[in-house]
Amino acid sequence: MRLLTVDALVVCAHELGKVGLVASQAWVTVEGRPVLVRADPEGRPIAGCPNIGPTIKPCTNTLAVKVGYSDFVRIDGRHICLDTLSGLTDGTPPGVVEYKVNAPGQTLVTEAG
Repeated sequence: MRLLTVDALVVCAHELGKVGLVASQAWVTVEGRPVLVRADPEGRPIAGCPNIGPTIKPCTNTLAVKVGYSDFVRIDGRHICLDTLSGLTDGTPPGVVEYKVNAPGQTLVTEAG
């Protein structure tokens, strides 16, 4: 499992909705790019979701992470994010549409599973 950096490509299930990631810490990096930690992917905006129509709400924000935080590695007490990360979006139907990682943003650092 690869660690996620701020350059990770995280998308909604509709594939075109890209999550705007921001790292909350900057002192641990991979190739100069900050590693994401617990809560960084939560409550983030999603741009470009094509799920649009009458009575259909596109994905515009991420909700809580369901899986994808390391059980072992932490930065300043906060679990790091892994490429297994996923959770729900606020798109319709509610409680169904997930976000996921398409690319971790780096290929050098992994966590042994």
